[in-house]
Amino acid sequence: MKGGGVENPVFEPSSPDFGRQRQASPAGARAGAEPEAGAGAGAGAGVPAEAEEGPCGWGRCAPKALQLCNNPEGYLAAYSLLAIFQGIVVNGLINISISTIEKRYELNSSLTGLISASYDISFCILSLFVSYFGERGHKPRWLAFSAFMLGLGSLIFSLPHFSSGKYHYGAKLEDTCQIPGASSANFTCNASTKSSLHNYLYVFILGQLLLGVGGTPLYTLGTAFIDDSVPKHKSSLYIGIGYAMSLLGPAIGYVLGGQLLNIYIDIQIPERQDTTYMKIDQDDPRWLGAWWIAFVACFFAVCLLIIPFSCFPKHLPGTAKIQAEKISETHNDGSEALVETKNIGKSFKDFPMALLILLKNPVLMSLIIASSSEALVATGFATFLPKFIENQFGKTSSFSATLGGLVLIPAAALGQIISGILVSKCKLDCKSIIKFMIGTCSMALLLNTVFLFAKCGNEPFAGVSETYNGTGMLYNLTAPCNANCGCLRSVYYPVCGRDEVQYFSPCFAGCTSHLFNNMQKMYHNCSCVGKPKRENGSEDSFYEAVPGKCPKQCKLLPLFLTFFFFAVVFTFMAVTPTTVAILRCVPDKQRSFALGVQSVFLRLLGTIPGPILFGVAIDNSCTLWDINECKIKGACWVYDNERMAYLLMGISAACKIITIIFVVMAVYLYKPPPASAALPQKDSEMVSAIRT
Repeated sequence: MKGGGVENPVFEPSSPDFGRQRQASPAGARAGAEPEAGAGAGAGAGVPAEAEEGPCGWGRCAPKALQLCNNPEGYLAAYSLLAIFQGIVVNGLINISISTIEKRYELNSSLTGLISASYDISFCILSLFVSYFGERGHKPRWLAFSAFMLGLGSLIFSLPHFSSGKYHYGAKLEDTCQIPGASSANFTCNASTKSSLHNYLYVFILGQLLLGVGGTPLYTLGTAFIDDSVPKHKSSLYIGIGYAMSLLGPAIGYVLGGQLLNIYIDIQIPERQDTTYMKIDQDDPRWLGAWWIAFVACFFAVCLLIIPFSCFPKHLPGTAKIQAEKISETHNDGSEALVETKNIGKSFKDFPMALLILLKNPVLMSLIIASSSEALVATGFATFLPKFIENQFGKTSSFSATLGGLVLIPAAALGQIISGILVSKCKLDCKSIIKFMIGTCSMALLLNTVFLFAKCGNEPFAGVSETYNGTGMLYNLTAPCNANCGCLRSVYYPVCGRDEVQYFSPCFAGCTSHLFNNMQKMYHNCSCVGKPKRENGSEDSFYEAVPGKCPKQCKLLPLFLTFFFFAVVFTFMAVTPTTVAILRCVPDKQRSFALGVQSVFLRLLGTIPGPILFGVAIDNSCTLWDINECKIKGACWVYDNERMAYLLMGISAACKIITIIFVVMAVYLYKPPPASAALPQKDSEMVSAIRT
């Protein structure tokens, strides 16, 4: 393969260099006069042979109706469905169920973090091997295996619900100030009786590991199969559509999982005879939703996708012709010739050499590091954008999560589709694609400055930024007005006083009673709440407070969402071009393996440390921590909004600058193959002659 051109995909040449020398030697055409003899060898070498462009079906059972799907569009539809269900389970249902699983199975956040990370751990371990061995295998059948493992992982993840018994909720905690002498629960620091529920941690980890096994072929072999089956200028469009469809999964997962959490975990709420154990509703902190239903439903739905993937042939009809017409754009460092002459990738002993070839490709590694830096920012914001909106703009957690999803998912999908269309319509070559990425990343960096001006200060908070009308101290929730109430710092239930000051809970506001007025819960006899700042013409006999945080005076949320939406669009406009550029700059026989290498770095440098880094930055802006009766620090209740905005902007800007630097390096390091290396038109004519 010294000429750097494209191998004839119809037959196996008699020598390693024959496929490149056929234009120079008329004997080349005569040597290929027996294509049938070489078809099997071609298949063994990973070259799509015409004999493998079979019908859609199972052996001799190939109904005519199935042949309507035996094309790139039919495969893309099946691929998109599998990507959607993978996103529903992995990025939607699991994320929204984590807090419920924590409470039900008595797990702390570090353990549930281990559950979340298990998917990426499994993906990292397997992606290199799956992409290496699957490159020469039957890719659609690998995706059938992927569907099976995703279904099995979903089922196993739901099993703890069926084996852990019914959920038993305890007595309801009183959130108001208890008058001295009244009967109330005595909460002290005791070593609680050990429960076996936490052992289900290992079942959840096993489910995530299996989901990781299922996800590995999808984004390595599945993507490479799309690139195999369509003309080069259409590849970016098809890949962009597939990636955009995968983003629907998390959206559906959040909506579906959120609705199911409104159903009681055991479907039917048990009746209690003891009045201490009042019947719970969705507003009760003891409420747990039916997190498991969607996992069981996805098990059946995903397993149905095994059928279409198992009936696709090894190569779609027309693949040989498409491959013959493609012009090689492999980075000209001699790797393509080395892969061809030594036939690297045929056995396991070639694995180290194949990996070394990719790691020494400077263009590939620059693109991988750039995409990993972008992935760090993307996963960080995907995890913590709802929390940022909730704290900056004073919205509820559910509303913030909805807003975050409405911004992130459509913007990401739009960015990938737009970039796929542009690269396809303009027929950009590898170097032009990388230059296109520089423009999109630069625009995203400029729009990232929204954090500098669309931020909000903190509202008055008693015991944090206010001193209980001068009777208390900063950073101390207890004051003379609530000293005898026995309030718990572990029960965070914010209320807004009519003095426009926020209180940690009705108890810390000194409220002793509550009633409902027009279906609105209102607290009365609140000894810590001052007089209203705005005179309303009448003086109530009781101090009042209402549940929830005080309304933010900051009105910058629409501006922030608008700028952030376009920042996400330009960020994700680089995703599809990155994948296409990676597929172009490596030898044809290493494309799937290159995506596997990218997947490993993407997780080790991006998706795994991203949420951790963002979480550390957000924790660093905390001004009030939860400290329970045992003096153990828990979650953060109040953040310094300006500090949070600056820290997140700094991390995001730094990562985008790193991305731009490495993309620029890829442009300057890329060396296209010699212009005479590929003769696609003549290749196509030879294919036709041989077939005739």
